[in-house]
Amino acid sequence: RSMTTSVGQDLVKHLWKTAVVSGVLAVIVGAVVLIWPQITVLVAAYAFGAYLLISGIAQVVFAFTLPVSSAGMRVLLFLTGVISFVLGVLCFKDELNSILLLAIWIGVGWIAQGIAGTITAVGDKELPGRGWQIFSGIISTIAGIVLIVYPISSILTLTLVVGIWLIVIGVLQIGSGIGIRSATKSSA
Repeated sequence: RSMTTSVGQDLVKHLWKTAVVSGVLAVIVGAVVLIWPQITVLVAAYAFGAYLLISGIAQVVFAFTLPVSSAGMRVLLFLTGVISFVLGVLCFKDELNSILLLAIWIGVGWIAQGIAGTITAVGDKELPGRGWQIFSGIISTIAGIVLIVYPISSILTLTLVVGIWLIVIGVLQIGSGIGIRSATKSSA
């Protein structure tokens, strides 16, 4: 039992560092996005398109080569691969399509991250920095919903919103990491 407790304590000691580093990186990326919005959006749009193309091709290949247990799983892999590939092609055909797809992608990611973080923090009453985790999860979920419900057609506006949200989320993650660290110090 002491070994499990020791491993858990070691994990928590590193958890705050991960939260702070993630937060700092989000703030840096957010600042870069705000400083160079036009270049950032074009690079992000093309990187997103390339990612979709590559992942789409990989999923189609996996649909035929992986030892999948059911035909349904094989069909699902194939369909998601084709959809990813088509979306990737659309990203390269029109920058506006790419930006809107990227907004939806970011929105879905923020919603998933926010819901998962909030549920984890609400469910675990012993979690260090729990209040920050809940607050950060709610903010991330709201940001994702806003990006999906009101996809921003202006490249510059989307960039500014994403840059600002990255900075806000980064600051919240830093606060969460500091909360975790202070909670672990007070319980030690």
